[in-house]
Amino acid sequence: MEKMASNEEQKFQVRKLELSDKSKGFIELLRQLTTCDSVSDKDFEDRFMELQSRAEDHQVFVIEDDRSGKIVATGSVFIERKFVRNCGKAGHIEDVVVDSNARGLHLGKKIINSLTDYAHSVGCYKVILDCSVDNKAFYEKCGYKQKEIQMVKYFI
Repeated sequence: MEKMASNEEQKFQVRKLELSDKSKGFIELLRQLTTCDSVSDKDFEDRFMELQSRAEDHQVFVIEDDRSGKIVATGSVFIERKFVRNCGKAGHIEDVVVDSNARGLHLGKKIINSLTDYAHSVGCYKVILDCSVDNKAFYEKCGYKQKEIQMVKYFI
């Protein structure tokens, strides 16, 4: 049984987003989360390079299914540099999604743990995220707790 778990672990490793991930279904995966229009190869490369230039402050992690070669989970964290808390840093987790065909494999928890660990490793004093009421229990299982409320104003 331990060998099977080890094989599963190897099959679903968390890693940083790579330029080639666009062709592995990354954009299609994001569409399972929210509105995500077509992204040209050039636009994807431009945004990828922009994020690479700010790598310490913005990370996108993915899990690729070794069998299919498809990206089956993703999430991002950006680091806010603050004046409060002795010029501290806060991590903001965004855009967490697991492919509908890969749910139940604990991939969401793997992504959340990796994003949280990254924020902690760069000195964040907290990590925050927004989620739907339907996802509250999942994030509580990942060690998060509800605090206050979220407000938003969209420009489009």
